[in-house]
Amino acid sequence: MARKEIINRAFRLFLPGAAFVLAIALLGGCVGSGRDSPASATPDASSPVGQTASKTFGIIYPIAYTTYETITEQAKAAAESRNVSLIVNAPDEANTEQQIRIMESMIKQEVDGIAISPVDAAALSPVIRKATAAGIPVITFESDAPKSGRTAYIGADNYVTGRQFAITISNLLGNKGMIIVETGMQEMLGLHQRLEGLLDYLDKESSIEVLEVRYNQGSEDRAMADIESMINAHPHFSAMVSLDVVSTSVATLIWKAKGLDRISLSMGNNPTSTEALQNGQLTAVISQNEQDWGRAIVETLLEVSEGQKVPEFTDMGIKEIRKEDVE
Repeated sequence: MARKEIINRAFRLFLPGAAFVLAIALLGGCVGSGRDSPASATPDASSPVGQTASKTFGIIYPIAYTTYETITEQAKAAAESRNVSLIVNAPDEANTEQQIRIMESMIKQEVDGIAISPVDAAALSPVIRKATAAGIPVITFESDAPKSGRTAYIGADNYVTGRQFAITISNLLGNKGMIIVETGMQEMLGLHQRLEGLLDYLDKESSIEVLEVRYNQGSEDRAMADIESMINAHPHFSAMVSLDVVSTSVATLIWKAKGLDRISLSMGNNPTSTEALQNGQLTAVISQNEQDWGRAIVETLLEVSEGQKVPEFTDMGIKEIRKEDVE
């Protein structure tokens, strides 16, 4: 199936979901208790005991999901050592309007900087510009919004990440076979770039056939239905590629429940993927060194909030991880 036809078919399968409920988590570095701060309208609860935070930063994820906990924990650790308060927030499931509302709330709170992984770069750009006009520097991570006026992007080149997926799956399959692909939010720039990188390489450099591509829109239920449907529709598939964190988690559960003896290549270095590699539910993982993002986010926000110049793109790198690497 041609690359353009694959993408168009995936778009036709996408149906917008209902509005999602906002989940707010205010997570900070409370040195005295070692626990997450309670939800509150003020960020001071996350400051070290007996101190007033010198800076308050906001971090906004595309969805509230367990795989982001590693980033949050490292950000908290970095914030504690620098007397910084954090407000960490995300919609329950991918929802652009909720991200905009969260941004608006942080602007009203006059935080000192915001880091966001935007669901929809075009839709978020006006509110990002509003924040910068108010003197609040904004950086992006995981997925960029290059035309928004943001100060910097932290992560990896997602097109190159997609190519790495293609190179790894080609090596695992001996440059032939049939694959199914599950990814996340249709409108998320970084995921679009990953898919393009994957399909471009496979189209030009391999004999691997892409049977189908589906989008889960950040929903575990949708990912479960997608993957099971593709497995049933293509029983002779050789491997599955998961380009986002949600499909990674769901594919792992399906592989475990069904005892599938097929190659599964997934996204993200986190405890879930590490365990799945050790147990054989995943064959390999492509990582953008997500475990280092939290520190980089806090350090970059500190620098830009103090008027320092930072690189427009902080490349966290890309690496392939297999079972022997985590053992």
